[in-house]
Amino acid sequence: MVTSHHHRSTTKSSNKPFKSRHATKSFLKNQNKGKVDENPSSSSRKTGHQQMMSKIQRRNKNRQLQQNKQRDHERETKIFKGRDAAPRIVAVVPLCDDVSSSKAVEQLLKSLDIAGNVPETGIFTTWIERFKQRIQWVILRKELLAILDGCKAADFVLFVVSSNTEVDNFGESIIRGVEAQGVSTTLVTVQNLETVEPAKRRPDVKKSLLSYATHFFPTTAKIHDLDSPQEAPNVVRSLCTQNPKGVNWRDARSYLVAEEVRYQNDQVAIAGVVRGRGLSADRLVHIQGFGDYQIDKICAYPLETRARPAGDAMMVDSGNAELEVLETPTENQDTLSELGPEPEAAMEDINDAVSEAPTNFSESRRGVLLDDHHYFDDDVDTPNVAYEIPKKVPKGTSKYQQAWYLDGEDYGSESEDDDEDDDDDDDGDHKMEDMETGARPEDGEEGKAGPAMTEYGTEFGEDAKSEMFLDPSPDQELAQIEAFRNRQKEMEEDREFPDEIELPPQVLARERLARYRGLKSLRTSTWDKNEDRPWQPEDWDRLAQIHDYRGTRKRAINEALTGGVDPGTRVLVYLRNAGPEIAESYRPERPFVLWSILRHEHKQAVVNVSLTASTDYEGEAIKSKDELIFQIGSRRLHINPLFSQAGGTGPNNVAKFERFLVPGRTSVATFVGPITWGNVPVLAWKRGDGERDWELIGQGSFLGVDRERVVAKRIVLTGHPCKIHKKVVTVRYMFFNTEDVNWFKAIPLFTRRGRSGFIKESLGTHGYFKATFDGKINPQDAVAISLYKRVFPRGSTEFQE
Repeated sequence: MVTSHHHRSTTKSSNKPFKSRHATKSFLKNQNKGKVDENPSSSSRKTGHQQMMSKIQRRNKNRQLQQNKQRDHERETKIFKGRDAAPRIVAVVPLCDDVSSSKAVEQLLKSLDIAGNVPETGIFTTWIERFKQRIQWVILRKELLAILDGCKAADFVLFVVSSNTEVDNFGESIIRGVEAQGVSTTLVTVQNLETVEPAKRRPDVKKSLLSYATHFFPTTAKIHDLDSPQEAPNVVRSLCTQNPKGVNWRDARSYLVAEEVRYQNDQVAIAGVVRGRGLSADRLVHIQGFGDYQIDKICAYPLETRARPAGDAMMVDSGNAELEVLETPTENQDTLSELGPEPEAAMEDINDAVSEAPTNFSESRRGVLLDDHHYFDDDVDTPNVAYEIPKKVPKGTSKYQQAWYLDGEDYGSESEDDDEDDDDDDDGDHKMEDMETGARPEDGEEGKAGPAMTEYGTEFGEDAKSEMFLDPSPDQELAQIEAFRNRQKEMEEDREFPDEIELPPQVLARERLARYRGLKSLRTSTWDKNEDRPWQPEDWDRLAQIHDYRGTRKRAINEALTGGVDPGTRVLVYLRNAGPEIAESYRPERPFVLWSILRHEHKQAVVNVSLTASTDYEGEAIKSKDELIFQIGSRRLHINPLFSQAGGTGPNNVAKFERFLVPGRTSVATFVGPITWGNVPVLAWKRGDGERDWELIGQGSFLGVDRERVVAKRIVLTGHPCKIHKKVVTVRYMFFNTEDVNWFKAIPLFTRRGRSGFIKESLGTHGYFKATFDGKINPQDAVAISLYKRVFPRGSTEFQE
C-alpha cells in the first residue's frame, strides 16, 4: 500500500499579513470598544502626549491654549490701553556721527503732521491722535552709558544709521552692548538716503544695511527710510500698534523711568509710570551710582493733579494738591543690612584657633599637606578632619538674626580673620622676575599672613576720573611699551607652560609655598577648609550662603507676581534717607531709572558669573584681579574678579584658578557682590580714559551664589633628570636644599609625557633627589609636582561716573 507523503505542520510558518486599509488608529479604537488591557505591554502609550485624543479633546485643548494666549496678551497690553495709559518708551540710538536722533524723531512726527519742538537730547512725550497712543521718546546722544541705560528700560529701540557713513567701531560696540544686556523690539532706520546718487544705488544701500542689521538682530525685516513720506508713518504705526516682546529679567521686576526728580521736605521724590511687575513698598529700590534705598511711601501722581476730598484714603501735600497714598511699607520691609549677623556658635573656640594659627607652618608641622593628611609626621597619627560648618541656627539667635537664615542659608561659624594676600596674583608664579636678586619685592613672604583688608573693595574707594591727556615722556612711553609687551609675553608663556614657576636658589620653597598643599585629584580629593581659615577675608562668615539657590530664586520671583502698585500707574515714590545729591544728579537729557529689587538682592554673597571673553578685544591681556566694570542687570559695579575654569567642579566643589581671561573661552568670574535672582545678563567692560575708549571684553550670565566653592590656584615646580637608570632617576634644579626635598616628599611626581612616580630619598645638600617612576623616562622629559592653594574673592563697589 502506497501512502501519500506530507510535510509536518510544524515546519509551516505564517508570514505577517499585509496591513489592510482598515488598520488605522480610529478603526482599532472602535474595534476595541473601550476595552483596556490589564497588563499593557511596554510598547503601549503611557504619557499624556502619547495618548490618542479624540477630536473633541483636541478642540478643547486648542481652545484652552488660545484663551491662555489671549489672556497673556491682554495682560501685557493692558497698560497701553486708554488715554491715560502708560506711554510706549522708544529709545532713539544714533550709530553714526553724521546722523541725529533728534532729527529722526522730528521726521517721524512731521510725517503725521504733528508739530512741536523736539529737544536735542532728553525725554519728552507725544500723544499720537491717529493711533490713540502716547509715545515717550528717549532721545540719546552717541554716549555708551546713556545708551545702555536708555535701552535697558525701553519698549522699542530705534537705531538710526547713515546711508553715507559706515558704523564705526564705537557704534558696533554700542550694538553689542545693547544686544548683550537684553533688548526688546528693535527697528532700524536710515537717514540721508536721498543724498545717494545715482538714485538706482539706493536700493543696494538699503540691502547692504539690512544685511548688516540682521547680523546682530535676525528679526529685522526692513530698513525704514525716514525721508520717505510712505515709510516714516509706518514706523510710527509699528511703534503704536506692535506689542513689544520685552526682556525676561527686566519684566520680572518693577521699574520706572523718572519724569521728575525733586528734593522736598528732606526727602527725594521720583515721579514716573510703574512698569514690569507691581511696585511694592516693602522692597528696596536701586539707583545706579547711588545704591539701594528704602521706600517711605508711594503716592498716586496722575497727569492732571486735582485736589481730592478727604476720605478714608491717606493724603499727602504735594505743592498745591493732595496726593493719594497708594502704599506704605509694612513691618516686613526689607532692611539695608548687607551682611548677616555676627555668628554666635562656637565663636570662642574659633577665635582661639585663629589667634593661635602660626604665621609659618614650618614651625608646626614637618611636611606639606596632601589630601587632608600630614605625611611623614610622627606626631600626627590620624588625618585632619575637614572643618564642618554648622547647619542649624545657633542657640540664642535673635529674631533679627533669624531673618538672615534663608531657606537653606547657612552662615557657619568659621573664623573671621581676613588675610587675603595681594600677591595671589603673582606668587612668583610665572617665570619669576629678578632671578639675579633671588626675590620679588612685590610678592612678600608666601608663608606669612598679609595685611588685613578693612572692607571689601577698598582699592576702589576713589573712582578713576577722565583726565586731560598729556604726552608721556620718552622714558615713560618706553616703560609703558615694555610693560604691555611683558603682559602679552606672560600670557603666551602661561599658555605654553601653564602654571609653571621657577624658584631662585636663595628662596626656601617650604616658606615661600607654605600655604600650598598637594592633591591627588583636583576633582575628587577632599579640600580641608580648616587650613584656610587664617587667611579668609573679614566678614567672610557673614556673607549669605544659599544652598538651594533655585528654590529660593523661584520663591523670590513668584513673590513679585502679586501685590504692589499695578503697572501703568503714574506714581510719586518717596525715598527714605536719600540725600539731595540724587535730585541734583538728575538731568533731563540722561535716562534716570528707578529699579525695584527682589527680596534678598541687597545682601552680599560670593557671586559666580559665566563670562565668555570677546574675540574682538585687541587690548592687553586681562589678568585675574584686574579692575573691570561689570554690568549685572540693573547694577553697574567696580570688580576685581577671580577667573576659574567653567564647567562642573566635581564632588569636592573645587575649581582651578585661571591667571588670564582667554579670548573665545568661557570662564567663571568670582567676586563678593549683591545677590541676583535669575539668569541675568552680565557685561564686562575695561574702562578707558574717554567714554569712547571703553572696550567690551566679555559677556555672559549670572550663575549663582556659592560661598563654599573653592578657587584653587595651581603651581608647577619642574626639575631636570640628570641621571637615568631604568626606572630610577636623579632629579636636580627642582629644590636647592635637603629640607625642601623632605618637606615636599609626599607630593607625587609626574612628567610631561605621562609618567608618574614619587620621591625616594634626598641626595647631598643641594636639593638633588632620587625618584622612582612607573617606567623609563626620556632624557628630554621634565619632572614636575603640582601644588594648590585657595584664593579668596575680593569685594565690589558701586560704579560712579
